[in-house]
Amino acid sequence: MRVLLLDGHPDEGRFSSHLLQQYEDALPAGTTTERIAVRDMDFSPILRFGYAKRVEWEPDVASLAKQIDECDHLVVSFPMWWGSEPAELKGLLDRVLLPGFTFAYHSDDPWWDRYMEGRSADVIATMDTPPFFLRLGYGNALIKRWKRQILSFCGFKPVRFLACGPIKNGSAEKHVGKWEKQIQRLAQSIRPASADKKQLRLNSFLNRKRAR
Repeated sequence: MRVLLLDGHPDEGRFSSHLLQQYEDALPAGTTTERIAVRDMDFSPILRFGYAKRVEWEPDVASLAKQIDECDHLVVSFPMWWGSEPAELKGLLDRVLLPGFTFAYHSDDPWWDRYMEGRSADVIATMDTPPFFLRLGYGNALIKRWKRQILSFCGFKPVRFLACGPIKNGSAEKHVGKWEKQIQRLAQSIRPASADKKQLRLNSFLNRKRAR
């Protein structure tokens, strides 16, 4: 089992990074892990030209793409700011989850191919918003977007989401034990759906780019 852990906090030593470490520590023996912090990557977070024109990946983005391609399970941890992930992490998604690599639209109907099939994912988000209000007040918009519009869209299945909040005013210290137990259960129960459907997509994507 190859597990890729992506730390989406712009600063070192933050609570979301601590929870990601708890996840890594709880993985079964024999698991192969790679860990990347977005803050340590050198790249532009702007998807210039949209999908109309390909912009070459910086080495750090190309390396991440290779690790996404090879992983069996992806774990992303970040703080929720203004209802979303930090800007640098959002920009990284724009840059790396490209058509032809992680998905492909059909030319003759509104559907698409999910090239990340055979891989699964977990998302850990810290927030000041209580999870019940995230659901009742905001309709779980962050959770639905990550599960349905990002990861499931590309084929990751199952996609599980752990909302850890609120963390301000001493609440993190009060609830951290509960969250760590939930994280341990996630780390010890990784089961990609349809693992036999996993295919490496990066080489064909890069060769397709060169041919244009």
